Amino acid sequence: GNMSFSDLCFSSVTMPKLLQNMQSQVPSISYAGCLTQLYFFMVFADMESFLLVVMAYDRYVAICFPLHYTTIMSTKVCASLLILLWMLTTSHALLHTLLMARLSFCEKNVILHFFCDITALLKLSCSDTYVNEMMMHILGGLISVIPFLFIVMSYVRIFFSILKFPSIQDIHKVFSTCGSHLSVVTLFYGTIFGLYLCPSGNNSTVKEIAMAMMYTVVTPM
Repeated sequence: GNMSFSDLCFSSVTMPKLLQNMQSQVPSISYAGCLTQLYFFMVFADMESFLLVVMAYDRYVAICFPLHYTTIMSTKVCASLLILLWMLTTSHALLHTLLMARLSFCEKNVILHFFCDITALLKLSCSDTYVNEMMMHILGGLISVIPFLFIVMSYVRIFFSILKFPSIQDIHKVFSTCGSHLSVVTLFYGTIFGLYLCPSGNNSTVKEIAMAMMYTVVTPM
């Protein structure tokens, strides 16, 4: 339920404004609207990352400890995890939004993107963006890399669990349980790592927008 809500909101943060700008003769967004969009974009992007980790752990428990599943993944545990995730995502997004709000934008404010992305905004600033960039790489790395490693660990354990009792039926069950989750993980983290953590100086604006479309629109769908 939280994943569906997060996906719906994640796309709704950017797509309605994009569609409006496509119809408008003068596509624009206000300064306050841009910061608001940045905040909610980061909240639901972070939530997407964290929920994928929890879902990977859920699949690990379901496959490796099926008899203890209802005890380990109880309603109380799930509720506690979700409260913790919402607190982390809102705090992280608020930090970056406040850091962005302290910057000055004194040049031609044309965002070469379809939404107020943090990297696109930093390129427009005429202030010192060192702190912003440092926090983006440190916290962004923690929120992206660590969850991804936990997902990999969960699937490695699932893989070794299957090897103990290899059968066509077990393999088919694992793929039916984990297939959609793995495809979303690949799309989401693949494009985010390529765009933010391993940026290339040769990346064109069109390529960056296409990669952003993959994790903001295609992955939630």
